[in-house]
Amino acid sequence: MKQLPRLRISQTNPHRLATADGEPFFLLGDTAWELLHRLTRPEIDLYLSNRAAKGFNVICTVALAEFDGLRTPNAEGQLPLTSEDPSKPNEAYFDLLDYVLEQASNLGLYIGLLPTWGDKLTAPWGEGPRIFNIGDTQAIETYGRWLGERYRSATNILWILGGDRPAKLAGISSDWGHPWDAGFTSETDWTPLWAALASGITEGTDGTALFSYHPQGGAYSSSQCIHSEPWLGINMIQSGHGGGHDAPIWDWIARDYALVPFKPTLDGEPNYEDHPVNPWPTYDPQNGYFDDYDVRKQCYRSVFAGGCGVVYGHHSVWQFWDGKREGINYTKFVWQEAIDRPGASHVGHLRALMDRYSQYDLVPDTSIVSSDLGVGGLRLGAMKDRAGQVALIYIPDAGRAIDLAPAFGERHPIAARWFDPRSGAYSDIEMLGVPAGSGSYMSPNRNPSSEPDWVLVLEY
Repeated sequence: MKQLPRLRISQTNPHRLATADGEPFFLLGDTAWELLHRLTRPEIDLYLSNRAAKGFNVICTVALAEFDGLRTPNAEGQLPLTSEDPSKPNEAYFDLLDYVLEQASNLGLYIGLLPTWGDKLTAPWGEGPRIFNIGDTQAIETYGRWLGERYRSATNILWILGGDRPAKLAGISSDWGHPWDAGFTSETDWTPLWAALASGITEGTDGTALFSYHPQGGAYSSSQCIHSEPWLGINMIQSGHGGGHDAPIWDWIARDYALVPFKPTLDGEPNYEDHPVNPWPTYDPQNGYFDDYDVRKQCYRSVFAGGCGVVYGHHSVWQFWDGKREGINYTKFVWQEAIDRPGASHVGHLRALMDRYSQYDLVPDTSIVSSDLGVGGLRLGAMKDRAGQVALIYIPDAGRAIDLAPAFGERHPIAARWFDPRSGAYSDIEMLGVPAGSGSYMSPNRNPSSEPDWVLVLEY
């Protein structure tokens, strides 16, 4: 088994990730929530190989799965717990997780492991059953310690708590009906349970665990309820699928980025490719589906706003819909087809771009653009390095004029290129009819319907 270096917060930039040997790490994840629950080993091999080849480096999955994961056996006929008792894990079930970790490591992949989906704990909605209850932290801490001890030597785990549920309800509007419909109140707080789970895992792993938290969808990040929790290393947002096109993820990332103490943050679940657009919670395919362009816009703009990475998802892949069981929310492709949908390749090009410039300590900075930043679907994103040697500008629309602020616009770049986020190709460009050093550019307009968005790459 190939041993990967553990993931850590960067020692040189607290907004970024690195490996234990000091190499910058841009997190490109994929949501595979039902992998342990629904796939056979050959199918797991197919999926992991496909994701590694496309440039993903983190696969997010769940030990105690959402969709009746405690009562419906996995593809090998195993349930994770005996009699739904978290103190009695089924070794045969977790043997499959052992296999996933080993195969992933051999392919250079980390596993973003959720010990449990949130409905087994907070349960404002979902099938549950709730096996971890407020007031009883011992059961979940014991489960966490068992997991930590079992996977103490697995260096390719990023621990993710949560699972599409809030850590507490304080500050969440009662207009969001699920928790209140289930009898919870604004005083309901599951944070002690999550802290106990983190404590058990930390003890079991001898303190090597790195944690994030996957919250419910919308603007409510993990930062707004548990940012100061000492166990939380990485904040996460789920900009999600229920708010329509172009949720202002750039604002939400910027909010997390500014918090003290500094912690990395990322969009852990932007709009899934081929997911119905909205309205939530009753999705209607007549409103259309998110496509690869929607995926690119949200992924690039979250990263260029300061995200330490991003987690892509496809609507058929996360649930591994095979055409036999009923699909959730109007699936269009079986997962074996969906793994090759265009967005999955396109986000790999984003990782390649970020890896190419990882040595420059890039920071978000839209002030390098003096022209209008745009709103909604037209909002651009911009990054630069602290020394002013590199500028990257994501432009979501073709044929758009961009003027740089004087600090960049009055300097003639050594290299000016367009980066195609669909192919990963670079094209050298001229100053497009304006004097050298004036800092005006126009995004390519050759095929605006099929090539709407571009990245301007400037090196000085």
